[in-house]
Amino acid sequence: MSTSARKSKISRRDFTKSAAASAAGAIAAALAGPVILSRSSLSQDKAAASDRLTLGFIGVGTMNRGHLGHFLNQKDAQVLAVCDVDTTRREAAKKTVEDHYAQDKKDGKYQGCAAYNDCAELIARSDIDAVVIATPDHWHTAICIEACKAKKDIYCEKPLTLTIHEAKTLIDAVRKHERVFQTGSQQRSSNEFRLACELVRSGRIGKLKTIQVKVGPTSKPCDLPEEEMEKGLDWDRWLGPAPKRPYNSVLSPRGVHKHFPAWRDYREYSGGMMTDWGAHHYDIAQWGLGMDESGPVEIIPPQDEKAEYGVRHVYTNGVEVVHMEGNDVVFIGTDGEITVNRGKLQSKPEGIVKEPLSDKDVHLYKSPGHQRDWMNCIHSRQRPICDVEIGARSVTVCHLGNLAYWNHRKLKWDPAKWQFVDDSEANRWLNRERRSPYGLPKA
Repeated sequence: MSTSARKSKISRRDFTKSAAASAAGAIAAALAGPVILSRSSLSQDKAAASDRLTLGFIGVGTMNRGHLGHFLNQKDAQVLAVCDVDTTRREAAKKTVEDHYAQDKKDGKYQGCAAYNDCAELIARSDIDAVVIATPDHWHTAICIEACKAKKDIYCEKPLTLTIHEAKTLIDAVRKHERVFQTGSQQRSSNEFRLACELVRSGRIGKLKTIQVKVGPTSKPCDLPEEEMEKGLDWDRWLGPAPKRPYNSVLSPRGVHKHFPAWRDYREYSGGMMTDWGAHHYDIAQWGLGMDESGPVEIIPPQDEKAEYGVRHVYTNGVEVVHMEGNDVVFIGTDGEITVNRGKLQSKPEGIVKEPLSDKDVHLYKSPGHQRDWMNCIHSRQRPICDVEIGARSVTVCHLGNLAYWNHRKLKWDPAKWQFVDDSEANRWLNRERRSPYGLPKA
């Protein structure tokens, strides 16, 4: 997104005449503690010290436990509810919230966090302003659309969607309902990635020719054997829109601290490391290219149909983005190269990254921190650093690469129309069937 687009205003949420009274009543009924008015219950003119951004957390595995800890320590945020289909994780998250807020109570007690199995109940609460979503990938889009319809602002983890159709549908839903949406591609808020992209876009490595994106391979169809169902997990709801299959603990390991389940390896739920880490590193490639509102026009698979690496994304300016093994992003130009990863920024020659940017160079938006940027933008009603379209465009690049691997043929893509060019067969791959009753909701 351009700097001007990044700063464009979107309209403020609607307020009804009875909002303050209804929200106060809802909160008083839900909380056994002091009433905290949500932002949606307060007019902009009456914002006071007691004003808090009220939050609900959907999916409280590894990622959202981290987010939960962060937001609990923000003075302008209040966590009202958590949701997970796993009873153990759900109750552990509820306890985390209540233990935290109990520290500020004279009697050391607090019981103001609701816990839900069905996220629809959390989303329906009028006293919740925004939701933080960190479910498996195949659930992201449906939950986000329902949150949009309920006028919640959204922080959703990457990879943002499971399909290209979902990516475009989600952009449309966020725009229609005028939500502030932050994709959890937090590398955009890290100094080394921003500086790498600024240097590349300022011409420090000459004309950009190639970008090496080093992430793991794609996913495979799920072939796990059936295991005995464990108590406390709503397995049907975990599967949701994915095909019905027997339970296996590899997909949803029980216990609070059993993290990084291997559902990412299976196509029914994720695009593998190509989308998981790819949503990070291809996102940086898009940023360095200045292609946040576009994408590649041709995707070329490796000649060896069994190869796990080698797919090439070709852009209109001739730059090729090559999928390679490892964990880095390497920008290669006519006059040098820049390698970037978390905590790492190197160049050849070395002086490229050591010479400060001048006023005439490209300066990209500097985020104050990924979660804080989202919160600030909820107050200002601006688009955050990784707005929904940025996240949707970046994950689409990953999806395009996967489709080239899975179908072993060259693809021509029109990023403006969100369609393959003169290719009816490929256009059928943009979407997938969803298991009833978990269809994709209309925005």
